Parts: sequence; structure tokens; C-alpha cells
Amino acid sequence: MTDPTNRPVPDPSPTSDPRPDPLDTALRLVRAQTAVVKRFDASLSGLHGVSLSDFTLLLHLAQAPGGRMRRVDLAEALGLTASGVTRGLAPLERIGLVTREAAARDARVAYAALTPTGRERLAEMLHTARQVAADHFAPEQWGSEDLTQLSALLTRLGGTAPEHRRIPRP
Repeated sequence: MTDPTNRPVPDPSPTSDPRPDPLDTALRLVRAQTAVVKRFDASLSGLHGVSLSDFTLLLHLAQAPGGRMRRVDLAEALGLTASGVTRGLAPLERIGLVTREAAARDARVAYAALTPTGRERLAEMLHTARQVAADHFAPEQWGSEDLTQLSALLTRLGGTAPEHRRIPRP
């Protein structure tokens, strides 16, 4: 390939670098994430009528003190905008899994709180999510060392919540 002055243009993908192409690696990560989300979505929606996003939102609420969070804090924890978390909460409120609570001292502050029904349904969803994860990372294909290494790499990429909360066991 040449530039307009007929000088050779260097190949943008250097062959002398022994490392894998970072862009290719990033795109593979995106494709893998899409595949994992599809698996979770299929099971959670088929059995419980919720998406992985809904499940993640409910899980954050369950892990919060008192099962509730300020909506703005929930948005930050999920990496959403305030309007994005409002859109995510609306259907969960309609089906009775989450309720909106006003702060006692400041009416401008709104909390999202897990209802007793939401807590029960989340326990069922957790069972399903654990099964999906176990199937996806089956021991025949993923050894303990593989999972440990993948977990460490995902943590380096920012895949761990700042609070490092453990997922509740049934």
C-alpha cells in the first residue's frame, strides 16, 4: 500500500510484536460477554420473566444494607444514568419486586427497596443463575486454575464491584 506521494505506508498491524492484537482481544471479550449475557437472559427470562440486567439490579439491592439503596447510588453501582436506573426499576416496581421509598429527612431523595416478594423471587433467580454459571463453566472444560486465572484477569479489567460483596448463598 502507498500514500498519495507513492511512499509505502507501514502496516498498522505490526508483526514484530509477539503479543496478541489488543483490539482483537477487546473484541473477543465483547463477543464472549454477549454470549454469556444471552445464556443468562434466556434462562432468567424463561423461568422468572426477568433479564440479566433486572437480576443484577435486584442483586445489588439485596446486598445493600436494609435491602435498599438511593436511586442515584444504584445508578452509579450499575454504571447507568439516573434515567437508566429509573427505566430499569419501573417494570420491577410494577410486578412488586421493588418499591420506591422517600427519604424521611429529604423528600428529594428516593430509595429503591427490595420487597419481601422481590427477596423471595431473587432467591429463586439466584438458583437459576448459579446453574447457568455452573453449566457455562463446566469442570470438563474449565479447570479450577482456569477459573481462578479468568477471575483475576476480569478483576484487573475492572470486573469487581468496589465493595467486593459476596453473592448470597441460598
